[in-house]
Amino acid sequence: MGSMQAVNGVTVYRADPEGDPRGALILIHEIWGLVDHIKNVADRYAAEGYLVMAPDLLSDAGVTPETGEELFAMMNDPDQQRRSVNQPKLREAFAASRAPEFAAGAIAKLTAVVDGLENEDGIDGRIGVLGFCFGGSYSFSLAEADPRVKAAVPFYGSAEPGEAASIHCPVLAFYGDQDERLMEALPALESAMADAGVAFEAKVYPGAGHAFFNDTNPNTFHPDAAGDAWGRSLEFLRAKLG
Repeated sequence: MGSMQAVNGVTVYRADPEGDPRGALILIHEIWGLVDHIKNVADRYAAEGYLVMAPDLLSDAGVTPETGEELFAMMNDPDQQRRSVNQPKLREAFAASRAPEFAAGAIAKLTAVVDGLENEDGIDGRIGVLGFCFGGSYSFSLAEADPRVKAAVPFYGSAEPGEAASIHCPVLAFYGDQDERLMEALPALESAMADAGVAFEAKVYPGAGHAFFNDTNPNTFHPDAAGDAWGRSLEFLRAKLG
């Protein structure tokens, strides 16, 4: 089990491996914030030998872990009428995270966590980023912004093709073929990555949709896709972080 701490002014959930780390991971949460599910994923990667820091990017924007759990329950309410009634509340809750200035602040926080990881014993520059949905998108963004990141693993994240030319590391991205918005954008992203010379691999799972890795969401969890992506992510990180 990990613990909460501050790293260069950024609140993170930190999970340490039992022995010497095989590298470090910045794990970026979904739009629901730093909820228990993300802490559990951090613990799982730590058990595989990585020092994991999962920063809280949304509490300052009003989505604390407690708020995130409530919003998650609203979004996944089995009653369609209640879901419809709650839509304005969801839009209002996430408004601050969609403001133009939010992205710059989020990248500054992520870069500060990279600064902290650089000073950790045994890491020796072996730093990767991995994230889900909101966190998948910011995994792309951090790979663009900070050349100290040596590997990126976005799960169902979005990226503008224009970002590709500045990405500094290999990328393994996961998608479900039922995730229509991201599927429509993928060909242009693959083309831009190829033009930029980025080592980019997209693994698409038939029958899976958005958030297929989140085992706390019975509406989206796809066990086969999640299990395969878990194994592939470990292989990729072992290869790219040495």
